[in-house]
Amino acid sequence: MTETSTPKRDPLQLVAIETERYVSADGWDQPTRLFALVPTHELASSAPGLDVGGVDADHLSAVEQEGFAPDGDLPRALETLAWPPAVRGCALAVERLVVPPAAERDLPSDPAAAVQQLQRHPDRQDVRLLVAVLRDGPSVCLIRQRSHDADNLVGTGPDLAPGLVAALLASLRDDVPE
Repeated sequence: MTETSTPKRDPLQLVAIETERYVSADGWDQPTRLFALVPTHELASSAPGLDVGGVDADHLSAVEQEGFAPDGDLPRALETLAWPPAVRGCALAVERLVVPPAAERDLPSDPAAAVQQLQRHPDRQDVRLLVAVLRDGPSVCLIRQRSHDADNLVGTGPDLAPGLVAALLASLRDDVPE
């Protein structure tokens, strides 16, 4: 007799989905949100009242980092991050406007005017990206379109936000001076 087992789910994929659902529950037009990804069993040991019965030893929990405010310069804000060794990874939720490439032609040179023009574009799509990475390199990118929010459809793909993946991985570097 052979024993069948349920395939083990990827802890990074699971925490990314859980975090995207958590962020999505707050609706649209949110600021950028940042999360530390920590082993759930370590989190439970520091919070005795936290019940984590039934989770795998490699299960991750997302801990929101209150006060993260990139002031419009997200790449610069991500460059300044440094995580303690207990943090296995991090996740970022950010909303963006997506337009067809032709819409970016002939934009005003003033950034505020360009944004206004793009926001009025009839083919624009509002999206929310959730990018999650681990110190050792794996990453997950999820995308939700506002136009399909009621359908609760979330896409995933490894190359949805390569710049954000790289920036988050860089923030997890081990060579940060103490």
